[in-house]
Amino acid sequence: MVMTDPIADFITRIRNACMSRYERVDIPSSKMKLSMAKMLKEEGYIKNYKLIKDKKQGTLRLYLKYDKDNVPVIGGLQRISKPSCRVYVRHDKIPYVFNGLGTAIVSTSRGILTDREARKQKVGGELLCKVW
Repeated sequence: MVMTDPIADFITRIRNACMSRYERVDIPSSKMKLSMAKMLKEEGYIKNYKLIKDKKQGTLRLYLKYDKDNVPVIGGLQRISKPSCRVYVRHDKIPYVFNGLGTAIVSTSRGILTDREARKQKVGGELLCKVW
């Protein structure tokens, strides 16, 4: 099956797994998804991730994080730039997600960065998604 927007699929699988209170979610792997998983771990939205190699593209396993009341740490995920409507921003126009409480993930010429890192390095790029 050909997928037109693998990043939207990545986001939707995480959102659905959080709503169903799954411990982990398996997603077909790619370099961009691996970088986004790394950002989610560094920002504290997921416990861990693991790349499971197989003869095809591999599987990315994300271990989701919940608080003591079994409420997901990820309150929401929103895809911003889509294949039909790309959204590019300069470093000074990168939006703050919930006044800095959330995180925007930006694809830049220096790789996948969080909004804070992109502002600090003064690079803009494609605004992929928002996480809060």
